[in-house]
Amino acid sequence: MQWTLFLVVAASVGARTILRFSCSQLVVERLDPLVNPGMIPSPHLHQIVGGNGFNATMDPNRADLADVVTCTSCTPAEDFSNYWTAVLFFRARNGTYKRLHTKGNPLGYADATGGQTVYYLGPSASNSVSRATAFRPGFRMTIGNPAYNKASQLARYRQLMYTCLQAGTTRGADTFDFPTKFCKAGIMVTVRFPTCWDGKNLDSPDHQSHVAYPVNGTTESGAPCPASHPVVIPQVFYETLWDTAPFNDKELWPEDEKKQPFVWSFGDQTGYGNHGDYVFGWKGDALQRAMDADCNSDLYGNYLNCPTLKSQSIIKSNRCVKEVTAREELDGWLKSLPGGLTP
Repeated sequence: MQWTLFLVVAASVGARTILRFSCSQLVVERLDPLVNPGMIPSPHLHQIVGGNGFNATMDPNRADLADVVTCTSCTPAEDFSNYWTAVLFFRARNGTYKRLHTKGNPLGYADATGGQTVYYLGPSASNSVSRATAFRPGFRMTIGNPAYNKASQLARYRQLMYTCLQAGTTRGADTFDFPTKFCKAGIMVTVRFPTCWDGKNLDSPDHQSHVAYPVNGTTESGAPCPASHPVVIPQVFYETLWDTAPFNDKELWPEDEKKQPFVWSFGDQTGYGNHGDYVFGWKGDALQRAMDADCNSDLYGNYLNCPTLKSQSIIKSNRCVKEVTAREELDGWLKSLPGGLTP
């Protein structure tokens, strides 16, 4: 069943290149080197994967992460990038909060100590551009907006979704807001970044203006990039699986069945504030080689299936962790979200 699903996913995506791999949990802490550089701690909590060079500043003047990183929690051994999102909490009926943990993707990566499944997609076979241009050292971007709390605001971002997993193979029935029922196998949160670049700027003041979505569609569907952002880049996207099983207790959920109990670490109870951050850190030309080689690891589960790349086992990826910089109490039932935030 699982491998059949992979074939269906690959066919539906229609991309020439599909890199799919596991990144185990590196650290969970309140740091945000893009939005709040140098601030220790940052306003809200994040879960981070990738290279252990992650820090409070991620100095753009020292752009080549491969020179300062000693390990990566991702299975491609040459990927020292950092990928992060906010952290999901459960708010009990009595008003206290408990942190949810991420878990390894049952479709190939069940042995991972949490973290995310990461994808890099090339353009589809129907796109006039045959290859994606890999990011350069120093490239960074964000997607989504934590201040959003209305469905209408999401028109700017096309692919930020939630899937209520009844089994590890559940796909479809995606929503843009939090599920309102028990999700037996957890909640999968999907974050997809834009696929067009202005070709000049490695970043922008809002960390978003230097990238854009294709015109009237997606790169997978063959839609072209706008003239302002003519360079096709890989589509980076994350699948984060949050373990909700410990909270499938009706006595903990709100008495009003129309309400749901999940809240992001920045205080959002709607789900519309879903967002993600990315800092490029592949070694040398490794990512460009993978894009040019039409690697397709989506068909093979826990096997990278990209001979041009060096890989490491999930067990070794699990060993790459970073010591917490901003120490605080994160476990147990909390009276407020870390940082004193409340919805």
